[in-house]
Amino acid sequence: MSQAVATASKDDVVRCDACPVLCRIRPGKAGACDRYANVEGVLTRVDPLVITERAASEGAGVPFLSGSEGWNGSVAAPPPAASFVTGIGAGTTYPDYKPAPFIVSSQHDGVDMVTVVTEGIFSYCGVKVKIDTDRYLGPEQAAVRVNGEAVGHVTTAEYGSQMLSLGGVHHLTGGSKKEGTVTCDTLLALCNKQAVTLQIDGGSELIVQAGKPPVVNGTPEARMRVGCGSATIGIFAKQWLGHADEVIVVDDHITGVLTEHQAGRFLDMPLSGIRVRGRKSTPGRYFQVADPGLGWGGTNISDPLEIVENIDAKTAWPGMKLLMVSTTGEHSAWYVLDDQLKPQPAEMPAPIKLVVDRIAENCEPSLCTVLFMAGAGGSLRAGVTENPVRLTLSVKDRLTRVTSGGAPVYVWPGGGITYMVDVARMPDNSFGYVPTPALVAPIEFTLRRDDYAALGGHMDYVVQLEDVLQAGRLSKLAQRADNPWPITRPTAEEQP
Repeated sequence: MSQAVATASKDDVVRCDACPVLCRIRPGKAGACDRYANVEGVLTRVDPLVITERAASEGAGVPFLSGSEGWNGSVAAPPPAASFVTGIGAGTTYPDYKPAPFIVSSQHDGVDMVTVVTEGIFSYCGVKVKIDTDRYLGPEQAAVRVNGEAVGHVTTAEYGSQMLSLGGVHHLTGGSKKEGTVTCDTLLALCNKQAVTLQIDGGSELIVQAGKPPVVNGTPEARMRVGCGSATIGIFAKQWLGHADEVIVVDDHITGVLTEHQAGRFLDMPLSGIRVRGRKSTPGRYFQVADPGLGWGGTNISDPLEIVENIDAKTAWPGMKLLMVSTTGEHSAWYVLDDQLKPQPAEMPAPIKLVVDRIAENCEPSLCTVLFMAGAGGSLRAGVTENPVRLTLSVKDRLTRVTSGGAPVYVWPGGGITYMVDVARMPDNSFGYVPTPALVAPIEFTLRRDDYAALGGHMDYVVQLEDVLQAGRLSKLAQRADNPWPITRPTAEEQP
């Protein structure tokens, strides 16, 4: 168990200084955060320190050539698995004049490296939630609530996805005590990959969980759209040629009309004379054909013919074949115009159904993505160096790699160390909290040993990796194969 500084009273009560709450903890009890306990008069970090391990190199197992004697029949032994000390279970630097709980020396490709390991206490933090769906979740800027308390808002939608911005210092500390507590609980659950039920003012109720499909008003989402209505026309126009006289792809954002669209013009398709509602953008592309909702293509319609404004008798003809389809292929209908040029439902031909199915095939699975975002540019840096700005500059110069639980992060340009990490790439239950309220997240800074000395690092507190691995209360996990090994310098793409 990791230990922190504590003050013991005569009755063996210890005062925890791991966060500003300064709990007084009786023997055998834990503090308010359940992260520190009084173990026989010693303040002790409850959870184990998490170590990630990299498998032996892929070159292991190659026949061993011994000088001029040729192959001696033996196989080279694989090198031992490399280990990385994460911040999960490490403890904090609070009060921030203290060096980080672990400053670990190791080697990578013959180079001496140092990793500074801690758990940061973040009031300036939140999550960005990407929800793959065309469903209408609520108006932009609408409050997102949990148990009636505002915890964030709906932000600008992205291509095929709705976006939420949750948490932040104003919800954590700027409102009522209940708002701060509910916000902290919500962030903690989302970051630890648990399901959370959200209500959006003027919109939907949804269940969000990292790496899982969203559930909107009780209905699980299956797939995100292949593209907007115009993009769907562009992708599949040639496959409809000769089988349909007109195709209308219904979409809340950009509804596409094949024969007017540039793709239809390129294929020399005659205009159908079908005019849809909405505001025409460019030929074959229409905005605002209906209100947002849970129907076709993220609109509020259940009958696609509702968006047909008129049919020009001078252009259309009896027997004309019309396909109406949504951007996911979830909704589709086939019509043939009668003698009065009214669309009549008909059985969908096999070649048309094939393309509708192909739209669905090209839709990716609908998932929720949770990105934790925090600012590590404050006093946390004092646990790394006596001259904090040098750490910031080292990160910007890509001399120092920042990771969170061993997972890669994106560091925002500009001042400070503002970073984002996909919680799905972190070990389970990587996050904790303190009842100030604030979230506790693992963070690691890795750089060459000589660079660490140059930025004024706490060299007297450097310990060898081997010594850390001999300590008790360790939890060893395999490093995710899609995560870069943390003990390397970051690339420009990973950390601008």
